Amino acid sequence: MASLPEVQTHFPLRPQFQGFMKPSGVEGDVFNLEIQGKIPDDIDGTFYRVMPDPQFPPFIDNDPWFNGDGNISAFRLKNGRASFKQRYVRTEKFTREREAQRALLGKYRNKYTDTVEFKIRTTANTNVVHFNGKLLALKEDAPPYALDPTTLETLGLYDFDGQLPSLTFTAHPKFDPATGEMICFGYEAKGDGTPDICYYRIAADGTFLETVWLVSPVVAMIHDFAVTENYVVFPIIPQVCDIDRLKAGGEHWQWSPETPFYVGVMPRVGATADSVKWFRHPNSFPGHVANAYEDAAGNIIMDSGLSKSNVFFWWPDANGNAPRPETIHSELTRIVLDPRSDQLDITPEQVSVLQGPNSEFYRIDDRFAFKSHRHVFFDAMDPSLGTDFPSIAPKLGGGYPLYNSLAHFDAETGKTEVYFPGRTHMVQEPVFIPRKGSVEEGDGYLLALVNNYDTMGSELHLLDTRNFAGEALAKVVLPVRLRHGLHGNWVDAVE
Repeated sequence: MASLPEVQTHFPLRPQFQGFMKPSGVEGDVFNLEIQGKIPDDIDGTFYRVMPDPQFPPFIDNDPWFNGDGNISAFRLKNGRASFKQRYVRTEKFTREREAQRALLGKYRNKYTDTVEFKIRTTANTNVVHFNGKLLALKEDAPPYALDPTTLETLGLYDFDGQLPSLTFTAHPKFDPATGEMICFGYEAKGDGTPDICYYRIAADGTFLETVWLVSPVVAMIHDFAVTENYVVFPIIPQVCDIDRLKAGGEHWQWSPETPFYVGVMPRVGATADSVKWFRHPNSFPGHVANAYEDAAGNIIMDSGLSKSNVFFWWPDANGNAPRPETIHSELTRIVLDPRSDQLDITPEQVSVLQGPNSEFYRIDDRFAFKSHRHVFFDAMDPSLGTDFPSIAPKLGGGYPLYNSLAHFDAETGKTEVYFPGRTHMVQEPVFIPRKGSVEEGDGYLLALVNNYDTMGSELHLLDTRNFAGEALAKVVLPVRLRHGLHGNWVDAVE
């Protein structure tokens, strides 16, 4: 453990703590939000999202944006009205630091830099999902924290009534729309620096159906993964961990330009440790997965972001090299894998760019998960749209990728529609809301939190997918500024 440093009374003068990224520290309720336009009456549910939002200034000067406390927002939309609730997840870290009135946790995922010993040091700040009557606040370094979906009260660390076999749990579980089954995994599943992956399937009632232990070819980040009807796919980001570096006080992650982009494929049901095949692609950064499915020939089709450079630029390589943020380019890419093949090198013919402009945070109509999909919604950056970069640049803050528009890609026509929220706006991750009574894929609404750098406030923009590039149906104006978040999900009231 590190010695107790001097108490910090202000946040570091770093981009990730300035401008729009200045921590908000807000908890509270607003019961009647201002609405410009109209929220359709058939929308009835809650948009949950989470952001890293440190309650105390860190004693690590260049602490990454990813290391803040999980602060969960719930936007309730019903009868054309909108309300807002926000609460911190009461993790062990949060409660102990509140008692001490200072930061106690050190570097991102490095327990050797903490000032006290934590049993569970997670910040629960990466995703929030609804499962079996509970909200689960997720960060891939620990088990979930369970919350009450209505009050956002923290119920405690959640190990599925003692069934959870690994020390870690993915921030991106997948849900089978037909059965409600949750498909999950944990990497570094036996502790920091371990190559172990634990894969498990959980029935809709919370019962564990299957557990498989396997070993990764490299100790590296597996942020997202893909599931089809018969397979699971593990894309490994070449950000590698070294336990000796951790013990010396270094970073958990270090970009490794020599490491291939590995893609693990194994059966979804009935697998063993020997069932996995590790396909190889030249060094690349796999982003978030839109969806995956199997074609008529039995091949796995995975659509996800892919970049030739290190998207997590704040964790450079061993020589300190990292790309400038404005040069990073991630594209919606299709990778075709034959799970029966013994040829494990992914050829250029197996990789194709679906949508070229810089993009990320891909979402689909989740009712069509694991099946062939037509529609993908995402964040995009297109400087030609007219964003007033000179005026907003001093207010942006930093530490995260910027996107100035929402996009819709139609895989059948190959066309892309773009919604531009305004010259002084940037967008966060969208969520799709099905239109009530419609079973057509992609027919519904897209909802996203938008940063307004003119007012330095946050807005919710609601789009109709039948008129995607037109005016927003509604803009919900928040009385607070919510810094950039990571992930969230829409939960219909019937759930």
